[in-house]
Amino acid sequence: MRLIRGSGPELALLHGWGIGAYVWQPLVDPLARGCRVHVLDLPGYGSQPDDGKDFAQTAQRLIESLPAGVTLCAWSLGASLAIRAALSCPERVAALILVGGTPRFTCDEDWPAAQSAELLDRFASQVQDQPEQTLQRFAALISQGEDDPRQLTRALLLALRESPTPAASTLRRGLDWLREVDLRQKMRDLCQPCLLLHGANDPLNPLAAAQWQERMLPRARLEVFPAAGHAPFLANGERFVRHVVDFCQRASAA
Repeated sequence: MRLIRGSGPELALLHGWGIGAYVWQPLVDPLARGCRVHVLDLPGYGSQPDDGKDFAQTAQRLIESLPAGVTLCAWSLGASLAIRAALSCPERVAALILVGGTPRFTCDEDWPAAQSAELLDRFASQVQDQPEQTLQRFAALISQGEDDPRQLTRALLLALRESPTPAASTLRRGLDWLREVDLRQKMRDLCQPCLLLHGANDPLNPLAAAQWQERMLPRARLEVFPAAGHAPFLANGERFVRHVVDFCQRASAA
C-alpha cells in the first residue's frame, strides 16, 4: 500500500509490527482535510517487497522515500524507525508524532516499563508455523486496556484480513528489532518538536515509558488518551485527528 491524499503539511503514517498500513484507513480522509497524507507499508508488508535491510537501513530508506519537511506519525515499532530516521536525517524531518512508541521495547534493570524478551521469543517461535493465528492473538493483546476491547479487536482483525500476511522472516526480523533496538541514549539529540500520543492503559509500552520520553526530549508534549491501550488512534479517532492536524500545521508554520 502506498497512498498520497489531501493537501497541506506533509504527513507520513508508519504502522507497527504485524499489522500493515491498512490499520490507518479509518483516519486517512479526516487527516487529509488538513494535511497531505502519505500512507506506506514497511518492507515486507502489503505490496512492498521484503528487502532484507537492517533497522538503520530501513529507517534511512523510509525517510528518503518521503518529501523533505515531513512529519512522521508512527505507531509502535514504526515509532522506533521514525526516531532513527529523524536522528539520521534531521534536515528532512520537520516533526515527530510517536503513537504508543518508546525508545526501547524490552525491559531491563533500569527500564522496567517495557516487555520481557520472553514475550518476543514466544511470538517468534509461533510466527514460523502459525503466522496468521499469531497475529490474531497479537491483535487481542493490543486491545487490552480498552473500554471496549472487542470493538478494537474487530478493527485490527479487519486490517489483518485486508492485507497479505507478512512472511515469517519479515515478522521475525521485526521482533528482533523490538528485542535489540535501544535508542534511549540518543533521545536528547532529537531536535524536532515531538508529540507523544499514548494510551493510559497501554499493555505493551506502559505510560511510564511515554512520561520518561516527555522528560528526556527537549521539545516534547505528551497527550494521554484515557481508557485506551496500545492503539489510541483507533480508540478515539476524532481526538487523534485533531491533535495530529493541529500539530502538523503548527510545525509547518514554525
